[in-house]
Parts: sequence; C-alpha cells; structure tokens
Amino acid sequence: MARRALTTTAAAFATAAALLLTACGGGGDSSSDDIKGAGDSSPSPTASKSSGPADVKRPVIKLPGSFQLTFENWTSSDPVEQAVLNDGKEQLRAGYEAIIENDPESKNRAFYDTKNGFLQSQQWIRTYTDKNLTVIGKLPVFDPKVVLSKDKAAASLSYCTDESKASTKNRKTGEVKGNPAGTDPEVLYVISMGKNAQGVWQAVSARSERGGCTK
Repeated sequence: MARRALTTTAAAFATAAALLLTACGGGGDSSSDDIKGAGDSSPSPTASKSSGPADVKRPVIKLPGSFQLTFENWTSSDPVEQAVLNDGKEQLRAGYEAIIENDPESKNRAFYDTKNGFLQSQQWIRTYTDKNLTVIGKLPVFDPKVVLSKDKAAASLSYCTDESKASTKNRKTGEVKGNPAGTDPEVLYVISMGKNAQGVWQAVSARSERGGCTK
C-alpha cells in the first residue's frame, strides 16, 4: 500500500522533535501531512490500552483481524522511554482504527494528538476516507528509537514499517491495491511528541521518508 509522506512545520520541530508518518494510501503520492500509531496482530478484533499513570483513563483501541499491526522490540529499560513507546503505539493504532471505521473525527486518535497534531492526522485519515478506502493485511512496525529532551517533557519517536503485505481496499468495489512494482516497501517515520498535564504523550507533528530505513 503506497504511503503518503508527512510534513512538519519548523515550530513543531522546535517544540518536540520530528514526526514522520506515512500512511497506506491508494496511490504513489509521497507528500501529505499525517500522523499515525500501531497495534497488535491478532486474528480477531484486538483491543489494547497503553500503560501509563493509573489515574488517566486511556481509550481502548480496537482493530479487526483483517488488518494486523505488529510491534517488534517495542520495549525500553528506561521508564520514560517506555511511556513514549506505549503512547506512540496507541497513537498509531488509533489512526488505523479511524481509517477502518471511516472516522476522521476519531476521539481515540484525538486523545493521542495535540490540537495541531490532530489536524495533521485528519488530513492523513482523509487520504483514505475521501477515496472510500480501508486497509487490510499485515504491517510490521520495527526499529523504534526514542530521543528525550533534557527536561523529558518532549521526545522524538522514530520507527520503520514494512508495507510488503499491506494493501488498501475500496469499500464499494472491493478492489485491493498494494504498492506499485519497484516501490520500496519500508517507510521511516519520525514523530514529535510532548507530554500533556495528564501524563499522556501526544503527537505534535509527523513526517515520513520512504526508503529511509537502515538496511
């Protein structure tokens, strides 16, 4: 599934870090704003909650077995880095949940985004919903890296995805499309994140680079 690259503003980079997110789209376009998050690979609908402060009620993200997000080596010995990984994962999963449910106004996605970040997310989600597309297949998410600011109030989360076995599907016609032949299936994402007053790590902005993953 061809992904669309994300763009970020200079202000967004200055406040948190670089956000990269490409999304599975129906075409080969590689330049559009978006943010996203990831999930579990269960053959049946999956739900998970990001671990975090006990007093914060995080939304339950549900994905169908027709689209499997898997996270490889998504752990850190540093508790702050792990919190970033946890919320970054759910942010990605919430984005795909919104696409699959045809819901650009997704409250679950908004929970894991800042106000400006959610505007960017909506642009990405609509690259699917405006074309009546959903996503199917398998999408591994791997090689996560977290870089924290000195005060640990902002972070850059980067990771790669492999679109080899992921596709888009037209809701009306049932047409399934993968990436065009010769397209690099691996996409690098960099997400700029900040921690809100409730202790939730939210995406500020995102961008992506196809072929940017280390071989």
